[in-house]
Amino acid sequence: MITDSHGIPIMPVPPTPPSGVPVRTDRTIRLGATLWILGVVEFVIGMGVTQYGWDLLRTGATPVYSLQFNYISDLGAVNCGPFAGVVVCSPWHDVFNASIILLGILLILGTLAIARSIPAGPSRGLGVLLLVIAGIGAIGVGSFPEDVHRQAHALSALLAFALGNLGAIAVGYGYFTRDRRAGWLAYSALSGLVGLAALALFIAHIYGPPGVGGMERLIVAPLFLWAVVEGIRLLRLPKFAPAGIHPSAGAPHS
Repeated sequence: MITDSHGIPIMPVPPTPPSGVPVRTDRTIRLGATLWILGVVEFVIGMGVTQYGWDLLRTGATPVYSLQFNYISDLGAVNCGPFAGVVVCSPWHDVFNASIILLGILLILGTLAIARSIPAGPSRGLGVLLLVIAGIGAIGVGSFPEDVHRQAHALSALLAFALGNLGAIAVGYGYFTRDRRAGWLAYSALSGLVGLAALALFIAHIYGPPGVGGMERLIVAPLFLWAVVEGIRLLRLPKFAPAGIHPSAGAPHS
């Protein structure tokens, strides 16, 4: 045992993992990563099921649901009839609205759970805050259907779209401050920037060949993919070691 000049034992300080070594995960972080993945998967399934119900039960006055010309939120419309220039009728709207509310809840819980995997600093606080508010926005989208609470729905969607993509950029930069992995930073930044660029075009009513529906999906698709990839990345990291000691840090050199 090492002691000081007065014979008092000195507790060794765990070595700091070297730059470039990824953080280890514990159960909470792994749970958060799983919640992110589940949130995206269940929402994609919810959209598919609701769209199937739209096409299955539609009448002659209602066109088939179009990924190009229909808003995503048309699937959650409560009433049947003209809305925003198209005829909407989504008999299974409750499925869509419930799935996006669940997405928001899982995004919030997952973000809070994985927060400790992000290095301490401004990027952690900012990234977590942005993603939590984005989750609240998703809950609002499902709670306020577009044809019932139009303004509240639009504000909720804007929060989810804008802050979700900004959050991806902030979290990616947070990991970069420790791991110095330019590839992951570039991927996170690209995901967020593509979503934000699509959002800017969407707000400006510049849809191009993708149409209003395709442009809206360009806002969310990169973010959804990023959340799944990030969740898988965290699940693949080694499990947490006591005292935060990384095997490669402080190991004796021969």
